[in-house]
Amino acid sequence: MAARPDPVAALIDRIDAANPMLGGLVRDAQRLIREVAPDAEECVKYGGILFAAPTPFCGLFAYTNHAALEFGRGCDLSDPHGSLEGTGKFRRHIKLSTITDLETKRVRDYVAQALANARIPAA
Repeated sequence: MAARPDPVAALIDRIDAANPMLGGLVRDAQRLIREVAPDAEECVKYGGILFAAPTPFCGLFAYTNHAALEFGRGCDLSDPHGSLEGTGKFRRHIKLSTITDLETKRVRDYVAQALANARIPAA
């Protein structure tokens, strides 16, 4: 019996086929998130990759010319580097246009913060 294809890998392969720069950016962002949260589960949902450990804490979505790292409870994140965008009641995102944005926008800090917030037990 053949193994079932990995839906996350298949999604990244489709992004890469359409836009290799964007595919590389998504792959590097995924790698960074896995470094911060090695026990996180990944799934394809809403057209992107959702990460949970075990509660969802971020999502990675590819658009035509950029990727966005989205935080469902981004309103709870501090923004010392000024990287968060969005003015909605809860959601915030970081727009990623190049691989260097992962470092310059301090993505690792925001992912770690979102992960820590997701692990706080509900009152």
